[in-house]
Amino acid sequence: MRKNTVFKAFYASIPVMMGYVVLGVAFGMLLNSKGYGVLWALFMSVCIYAGSMQFVTINLLTGGASLISAAIMTLLINARHFVYGLSMITKYEDTGKIKPYLIFALTDETYSLLVGSEPPKESNPKDYYFLVSFFDQCYWVLGSVLGSLIGSVLPINTNGMDFAMTALFVVIVVNQFLENKAHIYNYLGFGVSIIGILIFGSSNFIIPSMITIVIGLLLLYYKKEETTHES
Repeated sequence: MRKNTVFKAFYASIPVMMGYVVLGVAFGMLLNSKGYGVLWALFMSVCIYAGSMQFVTINLLTGGASLISAAIMTLLINARHFVYGLSMITKYEDTGKIKPYLIFALTDETYSLLVGSEPPKESNPKDYYFLVSFFDQCYWVLGSVLGSLIGSVLPINTNGMDFAMTALFVVIVVNQFLENKAHIYNYLGFGVSIIGILIFGSSNFIIPSMITIVIGLLLLYYKKEETTHES
């Protein structure tokens, strides 16, 4: 593994580090405020590693939700990863033994980094993909543990901290929209979501909107493949 690959992966992950450490701290503090200590924060960030779902998990733990309820909620919240997978098939095609970890570690922010940057030309792309994914998870784990420790010694009001993940999503979407020239995927997501809210309401639009977005992305993907083969 080349040093410049490590450096570029770390450099590319710095924006996520700034967000993940802060968000991780918020998660750790919220978790601690509900009576779950640093070991819980460490375990959840290593094994679950799904920012928005981890915030929801706090309520599932404290509310005594059943395993079935937790499974359904997890599926609904993380359904967007089906969309990610469609566009990462080619990138992850020859990643070998590290593919399971790359799939596991493909968060919203890691996806944004891997789509928006390219590995060094002289390096093995799979090393770059692994390092970016690994660095991002390390930042989240570090923030979660720090937050839990801080929450255990300082009496801090945690109201509103659960909005931190939503704020990060908004920043990432805006940044990607400004940096990338191809906005068709943004328009698809925004358009379908707005129509879904108007038709189904803010409480029920997620599932039909996600299904429609996935279908739309599949159609765009196959259309792009047909154009490539024809040319």
